[in-house]
Amino acid sequence: MAYTASCLCNGIQLQIDAELAPIMVCHCTQCQKAQGAAFAAITQVQKSDLNILQGENLLQAYFASANKKRVFCKTCGSPVWSERLDKPDVVRLRVGLINEETSTPVSSHAFVSSKVKWYPICDSAHQYLNGVENP
Repeated sequence: MAYTASCLCNGIQLQIDAELAPIMVCHCTQCQKAQGAAFAAITQVQKSDLNILQGENLLQAYFASANKKRVFCKTCGSPVWSERLDKPDVVRLRVGLINEETSTPVSSHAFVSSKVKWYPICDSAHQYLNGVENP
């Protein structure tokens, strides 16, 4: 199945030509700051399965650390994906950008040692105090 995704201003339009990988939820403080929320919900997408249909010129990158690049829309500020330089074939797409309904399950919660106190985790997905085994 193909999925589409877009940023808030619809300037960036993406197509994912693969089934979605299970959703990973990251509760680290960096994700909290980058999303302006309690966590980031991501799905890993192979770059070969990701097509930028519109708005490549709107993608802006910020290196949050030496190994991690965060990509967002420079018009509306929507976080689009993050990339680890040691995993050059994968992006971590922000699930909230996907236009279609999905029943993709949450597989894990990472960095729960940093989670906000005001939002409880209410599912049975595995919780990792820090990172995950193979992010």
